[in-house]
Amino acid sequence: MTPTSLLSPASLDVVRATAPVVAAHADAITARFYPRMFAAHPELLRVFNQGNQATGEQSKALAGSVVAYAVQLIDPDAPPFDHVIRRIAYKHVSLGIRPEQYTIVGEHLLAAVGEVLGDAVTPEIAAAWSEVYWLFALQLVAEEARLYQEADIDPRRPTRQYRVVRRIEETADVISLVLEPVDGGKLPDIAPGQYVSVFVDLPDGSRQPRQYTVSSTAVHTRLQITIRRVRGTNGAPDGMVSSYLHDQVKVGDVLELSAPAGDFVVTPTDGPLLLASAGAGITTVLPIVEHIARNQPQRKVVVAHADRRAQDHALRDTVLHLGRELDDFTAYAWYETVDDGDTRSRQGYMDLTDVPLPNDVQVFTCGPLPFMRHVRTTLLERGVPATRIRYEVFGPDLWAAQSASDASSDTTAGGPYAGDRG
Repeated sequence: MTPTSLLSPASLDVVRATAPVVAAHADAITARFYPRMFAAHPELLRVFNQGNQATGEQSKALAGSVVAYAVQLIDPDAPPFDHVIRRIAYKHVSLGIRPEQYTIVGEHLLAAVGEVLGDAVTPEIAAAWSEVYWLFALQLVAEEARLYQEADIDPRRPTRQYRVVRRIEETADVISLVLEPVDGGKLPDIAPGQYVSVFVDLPDGSRQPRQYTVSSTAVHTRLQITIRRVRGTNGAPDGMVSSYLHDQVKVGDVLELSAPAGDFVVTPTDGPLLLASAGAGITTVLPIVEHIARNQPQRKVVVAHADRRAQDHALRDTVLHLGRELDDFTAYAWYETVDDGDTRSRQGYMDLTDVPLPNDVQVFTCGPLPFMRHVRTTLLERGVPATRIRYEVFGPDLWAAQSASDASSDTTAGGPYAGDRG
């Protein structure tokens, strides 16, 4: 079945005709949608990232994902959308999203379309975009049901309690928390590169989830997460959850975590790897190097990391230590400011133009979207096939990575290393 055959013929014609108008007003629609939904269902404030709500990132993410889904329904030449569906589904599973919540979202999203576009929304247009939404929602519900079943998770009880057994001050703004299950049971299966949602009850009485990569499972009865404190810029407040974890959480405290989620995992081959990261993206590099050192020490690995300063480069010594266990390991570092006497690090933004790479290299890049676009553009110019470049992004930008294949290098917009999780 081709993507265009999913829509009824009548809706297909309507969506083709109206998609440009909806896309042009998508941000306004979703900006109206969220306050409307939260006013009717304040309990959902405990599921949605309020930091992303405050910056408008969540609205843009929803707008982009719905429009991108509609485009692939009406254009047989549009890029595949399956990997975006899969990543959104993983995120939803980590939050315990349930099928009935899609009814709430659909009601208020479609009402927001009518409120923003007004009389332009005829019954035919409303029906066509309702069809688009429910096709999108049902694909997500089906994928999430599969993931819940595979992980043996009850979505009504998606979390498990973990006790903090160690706190490590990695840098001035980065800590690692080592956690073990309170129930004494074994850890779930965790693929290197997966993340967990951490749910915290904040002092103001609100409850907020955030996603953090499982940065280590070196001790098989414990997992580690690494948290960079998010500093507010341009008038934005500091990250609520990262500040709480830094300032309030101590050894002995109990946190609620989801099961591991995400598909940014190592390809099971012997081929060489380039792991290119920026900022908090290092938290994904460490478990991958850890896994390879444990299972494939003969595999060639190149690690390239960019940060503001050496003092901000978390987990560097741990990654280098693990690298000594590999037969062929090379590490590069770029800093915006290089300390006097540091002859190993490079000045400025990451530049992979002269880094030796084998022809069959597999690339995993992790960090903010502008950084990954920069890395991807450089590697494509060097002849690395797009199919060999995989990515992981922070925040609600899963949909935006869909357009990375057509994007040019962009190292502005707050700096290429901005965008750590809050």
